[in-house]
Amino acid sequence: MAHHLKVLREAGLVHVAETRQVRGGTEQYYQRTARHMVVAEPQAAGTAAMLAAVAQELDLSPAETHLTLRHLRLNPAKARELGEALAKLVDEAEEDAEDQPVHGVLVALYEQAPPTGTTSSA
Repeated sequence: MAHHLKVLREAGLVHVAETRQVRGGTEQYYQRTARHMVVAEPQAAGTAAMLAAVAQELDLSPAETHLTLRHLRLNPAKARELGEALAKLVDEAEEDAEDQPVHGVLVALYEQAPPTGTTSSA
Protein backbone atom coordinates (compact mmCIF):
# COMPACT_ATOMS: atom_id res chain seq x y z
CA MET A 1 0.00 0.00 0.00
CA ALA A 2 2.78 2.43 0.90
CA HIS A 3 4.47 1.81 -2.47
CA HIS A 4 1.26 2.50 -4.41
CA LEU A 5 0.58 5.68 -2.44
CA LYS A 6 4.14 6.83 -3.11
CA VAL A 7 3.67 6.25 -6.86
CA LEU A 8 0.35 8.12 -6.81
CA ARG A 9 1.86 10.97 -4.77
CA GLU A 10 4.89 11.28 -7.08
CA ALA A 11 2.53 11.31 -10.09
CA GLY A 12 0.57 14.16 -8.49
CA LEU A 13 -2.65 12.13 -8.23
CA VAL A 14 -2.97 12.30 -4.42
CA HIS A 15 -1.66 14.55 -1.66
CA VAL A 16 -1.43 14.34 2.11
CA ALA A 17 -4.59 16.08 3.32
CA GLU A 18 -4.05 15.56 7.05
CA THR A 19 -1.61 14.03 9.49
CA ARG A 20 -2.01 13.09 13.12
CA GLN A 21 0.18 11.59 15.81
CA VAL A 22 -0.88 8.15 17.00
CA ARG A 23 1.10 6.02 19.51
CA GLY A 24 4.48 7.37 18.50
CA GLY A 25 3.76 7.26 14.77
CA THR A 26 2.25 9.61 12.25
CA GLU A 27 -0.88 8.69 10.32
CA GLN A 28 -1.24 10.32 6.94
CA TYR A 29 -4.60 10.79 5.27
CA TYR A 30 -4.52 11.12 1.51
CA GLN A 31 -6.92 12.90 -0.80
CA ARG A 32 -7.12 12.89 -4.57
CA THR A 33 -5.85 16.04 -6.22
CA ALA A 34 -8.76 16.40 -8.63
CA ARG A 35 -12.37 15.32 -8.94
CA HIS A 36 -11.71 14.24 -12.51
CA MET A 37 -8.36 12.99 -13.77
CA VAL A 38 -7.26 12.53 -17.36
CA VAL A 39 -3.98 10.72 -17.85
CA ALA A 40 -2.65 12.05 -21.14
CA GLU A 41 0.53 9.97 -21.26
CA PRO A 42 0.12 6.92 -19.00
CA GLN A 43 3.31 5.37 -17.66
CA ALA A 44 3.45 1.74 -16.55
CA ALA A 45 3.99 2.41 -12.82
CA GLY A 46 1.20 4.98 -12.56
CA THR A 47 -1.19 2.86 -14.62
CA ALA A 48 -0.46 -0.19 -12.46
CA ALA A 49 -1.07 1.82 -9.28
CA MET A 50 -4.31 3.27 -10.65
CA LEU A 51 -5.59 -0.14 -11.77
CA ALA A 52 -4.60 -1.67 -8.42
CA ALA A 53 -6.61 1.03 -6.63
CA VAL A 54 -9.60 0.34 -8.91
CA ALA A 55 -9.27 -3.41 -8.24
CA GLN A 56 -9.37 -2.75 -4.49
CA GLU A 57 -12.45 -0.55 -4.87
CA LEU A 58 -14.17 -3.26 -6.93
CA ASP A 59 -13.35 -5.87 -4.27
CA LEU A 60 -14.81 -3.69 -1.52
CA SER A 61 -17.87 -2.48 -3.42
CA PRO A 62 -21.11 -3.27 -1.56
CA ALA A 63 -23.11 -3.08 -4.81
CA GLU A 64 -23.03 -4.93 -8.10
CA THR A 65 -20.16 -3.73 -10.27
CA HIS A 66 -19.73 -3.57 -14.02
CA LEU A 67 -16.33 -4.29 -15.59
CA THR A 68 -15.92 -4.94 -19.31
CA LEU A 69 -12.89 -5.32 -21.56
CA ARG A 70 -13.65 -5.47 -25.26
CA HIS A 71 -11.32 -5.30 -28.22
CA LEU A 72 -12.63 -3.52 -31.31
CA ARG A 73 -11.17 -3.05 -34.78
CA LEU A 74 -11.55 0.67 -35.47
CA ASN A 75 -10.07 3.02 -38.01
CA PRO A 76 -8.46 6.17 -36.55
CA ALA A 77 -11.54 8.34 -37.17
CA LYS A 78 -13.89 5.88 -35.45
CA ALA A 79 -11.46 5.47 -32.53
CA ARG A 80 -11.30 9.26 -32.09
CA GLU A 81 -15.12 9.46 -32.28
CA LEU A 82 -15.54 6.72 -29.66
CA GLY A 83 -12.98 8.39 -27.37
CA GLU A 84 -14.78 11.72 -27.64
CA ALA A 85 -18.16 10.10 -26.96
CA LEU A 86 -16.84 8.29 -23.87
CA ALA A 87 -15.22 11.46 -22.53
CA LYS A 88 -18.42 13.42 -23.11
CA LEU A 89 -20.52 10.75 -21.37
CA VAL A 90 -18.31 10.88 -18.27
CA ASP A 91 -17.94 14.68 -18.28
CA GLU A 92 -21.68 15.27 -18.57
CA ALA A 93 -22.80 12.70 -16.01
CA GLU A 94 -24.99 14.49 -13.46
CA GLU A 95 -24.25 13.89 -9.82
CA ASP A 96 -26.89 13.38 -7.15
CA ALA A 97 -26.87 14.91 -3.67
CA GLU A 98 -23.79 14.48 -1.46
CA ASP A 99 -25.56 11.92 0.73
CA GLN A 100 -25.66 9.42 -2.17
CA PRO A 101 -23.02 6.69 -2.69
CA VAL A 102 -19.91 7.56 -4.68
CA HIS A 103 -19.34 5.51 -7.85
CA GLY A 104 -16.01 5.17 -9.63
CA VAL A 105 -15.81 5.39 -13.41
CA LEU A 106 -12.64 4.37 -15.25
CA VAL A 107 -12.56 4.84 -19.01
CA ALA A 108 -9.68 3.73 -21.21
CA LEU A 109 -9.40 3.63 -24.97
CA TYR A 110 -6.07 2.55 -26.38
CA GLU A 111 -4.64 0.99 -29.50
CA GLN A 112 -3.05 -2.36 -28.81
CA ALA A 113 0.55 -2.79 -29.80
CA PRO A 114 0.95 -5.39 -32.55
CA PRO A 115 2.28 -8.76 -31.40
CA THR A 116 6.08 -8.89 -31.33
CA GLY A 117 7.62 -9.98 -34.61
CA THR A 118 4.73 -8.90 -36.83
CA THR A 119 4.72 -6.07 -39.29
CA SER A 120 1.91 -3.67 -40.00
CA SER A 121 0.22 -3.99 -43.39
CA ALA A 122 -0.94 -0.36 -43.40
